[in-house]
Amino acid sequence: MFSHLTLNQAKELLPTIIKKFKNVVAMKSEVIRIQSDLETNPKYMTSLKDYIIKKQELNTAITNFYKSIEDLESTGVSIKSIDQGLLDFPSLMFNEEIWLCWKEGETDIKFWHGKDEGFNGRKPIESMDLEKLR
Repeated sequence: MFSHLTLNQAKELLPTIIKKFKNVVAMKSEVIRIQSDLETNPKYMTSLKDYIIKKQELNTAITNFYKSIEDLESTGVSIKSIDQGLLDFPSLMFNEEIWLCWKEGETDIKFWHGKDEGFNGRKPIESMDLEKLR
């Protein structure tokens, strides 16, 4: 279900969002670890049984990774980049759609940008007319 979030709603969700984002990152790391092991460990090239078991482990890890993305995005947030740690929250200002944005390592939502702008278009929240943000 889609809805625009107010700044206060986004800030209230942030601790949960951060926890869910960390889970996404952990699940991605697990996929990479298993796939690397599958591709580089000679054991999986010499034993079909070991290969199949490891491949099933990889499939489960990939499924869990995508489930963690769905879990995070079900909160209303949009993942812009897992590697860069960029998340956006849909919002409105002056009845125009905007993104409230958060970057991994930040403790608060301090920036926003237009819906067609990216990370380089970030502006401080202080530059907004908070009365018009809904």
